[in-house]
Amino acid sequence: MRYSNDLKDYEILDMADGEKIERWGKYILIRPDPQIVWPNKAHPEMWKEAHARYIRSNTGGGHWEKLKKMEDSWKIKYKELTFNLKPMGFKHTGLFPEQTVNWDYMIEKISQRKKSGKEVKVLNLFAYTGGATVACAYAGASVCHVDSSQGMTSWAKENLASSGLKEKPVRFLVDDVIKFVKREIRRGNKYDAIIMDPPSYGRGKNGEVWSIEKDLYNLIELCGNLLSDNPLFMIVNTYTGGLSGTIISNVIKYSLNRKDIKISFDEIGLKMSNSDVFLPCGITTICEF
Repeated sequence: MRYSNDLKDYEILDMADGEKIERWGKYILIRPDPQIVWPNKAHPEMWKEAHARYIRSNTGGGHWEKLKKMEDSWKIKYKELTFNLKPMGFKHTGLFPEQTVNWDYMIEKISQRKKSGKEVKVLNLFAYTGGATVACAYAGASVCHVDSSQGMTSWAKENLASSGLKEKPVRFLVDDVIKFVKREIRRGNKYDAIIMDPPSYGRGKNGEVWSIEKDLYNLIELCGNLLSDNPLFMIVNTYTGGLSGTIISNVIKYSLNRKDIKISFDEIGLKMSNSDVFLPCGITTICEF
């Protein structure tokens, strides 16, 4: 498992009985996680310190129950980057801290290319609140950020500004990913790196339906037409239990049909503080050229 040792403003304090208690900067939150199937709390006293707890509904969705006074939104940092957080109705806060290990990879690869004096163009698909967009802009890349949600895209703009990167060359687009990629192919645009964080299921801004099992192969095949003559990487993050890293690797091999690629995959996750217990948070498949 790949994980970050550099998280200062985030930590898992404890995990038990389908829930995790986490510190997000100055606030402590309790959120459900179906992977936490063991009943034993390592630090029972810590659970009393939570500011809010996400309660699932029996009919789907859920709500936040505030336990202590807290702001509606706040900021945390990862190294030189700053992100805006707020508890949302579907248990998230606007940031996936396990992705920091991928941001470090992106920053290193882009910085190395930039040292040679070459420009780097990055395409970030299903870009959410822009963690990868901010990281790549910080490393000196120009970024095209695509997401179907206007709200998430506005949030990403706020994160870019909070990190002091507002003037960096980032293009934000609210669009259906597959439709956008097809247009970019027709325009002849090329990218040195492509990042995608596809959901298992989703809808575009005009009601387009996305299913990862049905649509991922086609998307990666299309993205192959957008790669520059000397690409850096393609990163695919997946969270669907039925699609292992081996499956995603096979999809990339068949859809790109290139001999100049090296594919690796691994779980990414988070380590509980003062413990050797890890929480898996999906699989990242990296394709290098």
